[in-house]
Amino acid sequence: MPKRKDLKSILLIGSGPIVIGQACEFDYAGSQSLRSLREDGIETILINSNPATIMTDPSMADHVYLKPLTTKSIVEILKAHPQIDAVLPTMGGQTALNLCIEADKKGIWEDFGVELIGVDIDAINITEDREQFRELMLKIGVGMAPQATATSFLKGKEIAQEFGFPLVIRASYTLGGAGASIVYKPEDFDEQLSYGLEISPIHEVMIDKALMGWKEYELELLRDKNDNVVIICAIENMDPMGIHTGDSITVAPAMTLSDRTYQKMRDMAIHMMRSIGDFEGGCNVQFAVSPDEKEDIIAIEINPRVSRSSALASKATGYPIAKVATKLAIGYTLDELDNQITKSTSALFEPTLDYVIVKIPRWNFDKFEGSDRTLGLQMKSVGEVMGIGRSFQEALHKATQSLEIKRNGLGADGKGYKNYDQIISKLTIPSWDRVFVIYDAIQIGIPLSRIHEITKIDMWFLKQYEELYFLEKEISKYTIATLSKDLLLEAKQKGFADRQIAHMVDSYESEVYNKRTELNINRVYKLVDTCAAEFKAMTPYYYSTFEAEIEKPDGTRYVENDSIVSDKKKIVVLGSGPNRIGQGIEFDYCCVHGVLAAAECGYETIMINCNPETVSTDFDTADKLYFEPVFWEHIYDIIRHEKPEGVIVQLGGQTALKLAEKLSKYGIKIIGTSFDALDLAEDRGRFSEMLLENDIPFPKYGIAETADEASELADTLDFPLLVRPSYVLGGQGMKIVINKEELEEHVVNLLRKIPNNKLLLDHYLDGAIEAEADAICDGQDVYIIGIMEHIEPCGIHSGDSNSTLPPFNLGELVMQQIKDHTKKIALALNTVGLINIQFAIKDEVVYIIEANPRASRTVPFIAKAYKEPYVNYATKVMLGEKKVKDFNFNPQLEGFAIKQPVFSFNKFPNVNKNLGPEMKSTGESILFIDSLKDDDFYNLYARRKMYLSK
Repeated sequence: MPKRKDLKSILLIGSGPIVIGQACEFDYAGSQSLRSLREDGIETILINSNPATIMTDPSMADHVYLKPLTTKSIVEILKAHPQIDAVLPTMGGQTALNLCIEADKKGIWEDFGVELIGVDIDAINITEDREQFRELMLKIGVGMAPQATATSFLKGKEIAQEFGFPLVIRASYTLGGAGASIVYKPEDFDEQLSYGLEISPIHEVMIDKALMGWKEYELELLRDKNDNVVIICAIENMDPMGIHTGDSITVAPAMTLSDRTYQKMRDMAIHMMRSIGDFEGGCNVQFAVSPDEKEDIIAIEINPRVSRSSALASKATGYPIAKVATKLAIGYTLDELDNQITKSTSALFEPTLDYVIVKIPRWNFDKFEGSDRTLGLQMKSVGEVMGIGRSFQEALHKATQSLEIKRNGLGADGKGYKNYDQIISKLTIPSWDRVFVIYDAIQIGIPLSRIHEITKIDMWFLKQYEELYFLEKEISKYTIATLSKDLLLEAKQKGFADRQIAHMVDSYESEVYNKRTELNINRVYKLVDTCAAEFKAMTPYYYSTFEAEIEKPDGTRYVENDSIVSDKKKIVVLGSGPNRIGQGIEFDYCCVHGVLAAAECGYETIMINCNPETVSTDFDTADKLYFEPVFWEHIYDIIRHEKPEGVIVQLGGQTALKLAEKLSKYGIKIIGTSFDALDLAEDRGRFSEMLLENDIPFPKYGIAETADEASELADTLDFPLLVRPSYVLGGQGMKIVINKEELEEHVVNLLRKIPNNKLLLDHYLDGAIEAEADAICDGQDVYIIGIMEHIEPCGIHSGDSNSTLPPFNLGELVMQQIKDHTKKIALALNTVGLINIQFAIKDEVVYIIEANPRASRTVPFIAKAYKEPYVNYATKVMLGEKKVKDFNFNPQLEGFAIKQPVFSFNKFPNVNKNLGPEMKSTGESILFIDSLKDDDFYNLYARRKMYLSK
């Protein structure tokens, strides 16, 4: 039966600003869903308050409402669009589900005759109310850990007395494990119980007997109205129970599960999905399995919506879960839909993988001074990476190379821990770098049995690590000249980077590269095809690997490569890697628009990125997707294979920008602003000379490489001083210091963390107003797309400031200086494309803080506020297809747009919440106001100095 004819207009609820626990995977799901609905001619209305995402782009839905996610906004939209037939709340994470329930309780859906599709309210209530869920599971014969519900402090104490420790406390109706904790000792129980009851919107917690050390699995399911159910992916957590799945290293397909237990788990998952309600769409089920021969299975939870793991499973299998779930919600059945990858088989199939994927989370603990870095039941990671390889070892290495934490992979980079006590402590208390510490433990001789006893990580994974270490030890016996082809090929097949092999044989990375090229050990590219190559795949979605040569009967040798190079002119867009504070989804937005604009100019587009949560890594965003680390070796091999016209680096944040120097050195064309111009903006000395030549004022500054030099400089610059390292993003390591003791302490710390870095010391303009401008330049003309004024004073990072567009109290003289300086700097830097410049204004004089000739965090915000596709225009300028004067700019904004930062401090209760020059916000929302008399503006302005830290 085809889709329902009665659904002509659908409201989709987005997930709002990015917070820890709910990130851009919902932007990906929502974007897929909107495209899926529009394919079927359905009118789409979207509510989402996040300006940084592709999902809220005007091209994504027929009507986009950038409004706060409240029932008041829902009512306004339903009044404006009485034609809305249904609401789809399963694409916007917990935020959308909670808003949907609130609207249901208030009778809003009923009042406006709006049907709920993709899930039913009963299913949400059953899965969120842990007591109801437990009763249902026991009724259908699915095992659960001993648990009970507490709605009061006293009841919680009674349960703890009955169960004994360790215990798990989980708060009802929360996301990302908020309010959850493992309590080992009675003396810690009271505080955690109070916190859980307080953070739950219905003041209820579930207390479970802790299943410490059990193995954890997730299954992704889809069901249609005919009750066909498919399991899209089985994901195994390498980390055992006790660490939130969002903070766990996860692997697909499941590696250590017997087939018998997997079949049992499948049946249970299907039974659970059918029992919670009669709905069509996606579902995520989590299980714990006992680590003994019995392999007892216990259900942990079920989420009747697209989840964080759905994005991962979609990218891991090539099966677009959100897109298909949307089709099911509007009445299609699985057998009527095409497999999106093969186009020749139906969607009623279960993907088969002939490769392995490994997901590793990306944390940002350095942004939260004094934070508890232990991993537990509350999610703390801000993003994730995924590696695809032919083996677990290769995928694990590719994932570690994607993290961008100055590691080249596991081991072989001289950065591991050597101290026995430190290693044991890091294994015992799970922390962000345990994935590396396991290797260090094997390296110093700690037996696998001991590592297993401490971490409870399955022996199979530990043996994989051990094999890598044995291979490193073997290779280290040779020099680059004596290393055999077989050993070098084995190292590459297991994912070791050229840099790591160079470290083992004491040579340069380039020598290893040359040696493997000579020996014909080259990367080949394989398709992600959902069906283990059983059917021909039509989608250009690739990962790299190394294979032994095959010899033909006539003696010629070859290696099979699925990536066929066309003779079209091509452009590579470098993605921004994992989400993190300071470099979030706004750069993914820019990359996607860059790809679409290059395609409009007739180029074949090639995307390189390793972030499974985002739209840029969707298999049909670019003409070709290489799901690979944004890591030099991988990029260079792709460029040599594809031979593009050039590479766009200015849309992927600092990740892509950092590779500009190497690209330039290797003679690869950088599209848009040249490397020399990018370097001129980053090199404070050259930049200041340029400002002097152009008669543009800037705060007094100096450059220091040691604590002594910094101290001498302080005598000439006057305190307070702003200290920062060069070449960083998101204000990493920036601090305002007010005396020599503070200066010395900060400089010593910085040089320890980032050795050989030049430190910039600026006189801090206390009490100044901060503003910024974004512009497009083609080398001759400059068009300013937006000038924003920060509500908070100078000294708070621009990403953490509430900013207004246009400015609200800068006089004509100041505005003219900003415009003049922006144009002069853009031209002096030979900018071709986007540029962002930040200013400090004191006593009517506009000083330059910094200039970045690349896409900035604010470009998507300005594009949404003015309803103009600025990234599209800038990309066409970079490609030389258009000049600034070719565009008919027509910004539309009545009143003001305010960019409001959103913080995730609730994950780190003991952290200093003061704001300063280092960015701490995880996301942002947009607020439109008609005038400065608006209460929201008044409140923001009144609080502007509250959090400023020196």
